[in-house]
Amino acid sequence: MLTALKYSTFKRVWLFVIINCLFLSASAQSFDVDSTHKYVDIPFKLVRNMMIVKLKINGCGPFNFVLDTGVGLMIITEPKLVDSIGIASKRTIKLVGLGEGDAFEAYVTPVLNIGIPGLVSENVSAAILKTDYFNLSGYVGVPIHGLLGYEFFNSLAVKINFSDTTMNVCRPRYLKPFKKSQKIPITIEDKKPYMETNVSFPDGTKAVNKFVIDLGAGHPLSIENMVQKHGLPKKAIQANLGVGLNGPISGYLSRVKDIEIGGYKVKNIITSFPDEDYVQRTLNVPRDGNLGIGILKKFNLAFDYSNGLLYVKSNEKFGLPFEHDMSGIEYFMAGENYSHLIIGRVAPGSPADEIGLIKDDEITSINFKPVSKMSPEEIDSYFKTSERSLLLEIYHDKKFDRVIINLRRRI
Repeated sequence: MLTALKYSTFKRVWLFVIINCLFLSASAQSFDVDSTHKYVDIPFKLVRNMMIVKLKINGCGPFNFVLDTGVGLMIITEPKLVDSIGIASKRTIKLVGLGEGDAFEAYVTPVLNIGIPGLVSENVSAAILKTDYFNLSGYVGVPIHGLLGYEFFNSLAVKINFSDTTMNVCRPRYLKPFKKSQKIPITIEDKKPYMETNVSFPDGTKAVNKFVIDLGAGHPLSIENMVQKHGLPKKAIQANLGVGLNGPISGYLSRVKDIEIGGYKVKNIITSFPDEDYVQRTLNVPRDGNLGIGILKKFNLAFDYSNGLLYVKSNEKFGLPFEHDMSGIEYFMAGENYSHLIIGRVAPGSPADEIGLIKDDEITSINFKPVSKMSPEEIDSYFKTSERSLLLEIYHDKKFDRVIINLRRRI
């Protein structure tokens, strides 16, 4: 049985810090616009808060990669690609401190030819995991082959339009930010973008916090030192925030009053607060947490690493409230074409727990509509749009049952 994962910065810390260290002496890895273009438009798909772009590797593909500003270097998460992209030589590295045995090893590739129409890659290498730790394909419901990070952003200006799911990239001197966008200074540290901003906490206090701007983190906001500095908000629930290589990452979910992004004030934000055990273990850059795509997608963005700037302009999603899952079900997609919805975890005391749903149950239909005919976003919308009752068909112990789940807002 596959393991359900919530893709978050926390479970990536150990792996990516070590991989980054392996490449510190390598040649600069980057992309450039080819000689026939000044601007290049690149479509992407936004699926379960993952930005997915298509690319080829050494002429093979296309493959689906998650665009992730929280990643220092390119990671291939699908082990089978090692046999399909024509790598002439590779070396094996041990991911020290993550455990023992082959499961914690990766291949380091020579320079790859990364094919994105209109762009050329320069000295881009990757680490290929020998085991797919993250099961991003199951989480997203489509095949995911890896993560593309710093090398995509470091030499280009990247405009991201969440309104029409396209990116426009160019050399920084040609960047034309969105009209009436606001300019925010950022720093690039340890190959990741950071910004400082004001946060208002539920207890009425305010503080300047430093955050990673992390397109690869699906949550809206994470504050890693909340418990130590401010204590938990009164209305907080224990939660599984993700799964790390050393096991589940526990913590709490609640809300903070607001956060300033440029001249905008984003209010009543669902926020993750990891347990102290998982905070600041291997971070090279002191920080307070990260801004995830749950907030970032409310803006159209333009990243300009070379000049230390981020441009933001609110879009049609800006006014939508933050909602969390109201069922207590964590699920992943499995089987051919990812058409089976498997429960990976049930939150204790949640509506799903109260009606007896358990890990490994399969949900086959919601309100009589087969899961196989729904996208993951449609499934998510059933569980987090509003407090209501749903009729679920469940496959359990080799038989089908129908149950009613009464959703309720838990945060």
